[in-house]
Amino acid sequence: MKFERRDIVLIVGIFLVVLGITQYVPFHYSALIGVLLFFGVKLYVEKRRQSITNALPEGICVECGSKITDKKCPKCDYLEE
Repeated sequence: MKFERRDIVLIVGIFLVVLGITQYVPFHYSALIGVLLFFGVKLYVEKRRQSITNALPEGICVECGSKITDKKCPKCDYLEE
């Protein structure tokens, strides 16, 4: 898992959740929940990204969203020909 720029938004959001639940549970428990939540979300996103990469190794078309085969979109590229 590598740190990306959008992780700052995740950290700020989890920090606000930790502040919100500190009213109901002690701080060390809420901090532990925040850390577990951060790594849980990061792990879920990484597994999801891997599954998409495995399912679509060449990617998807930006215009129509179809699976790219042989470096061409089956819908968009064949309509132009």
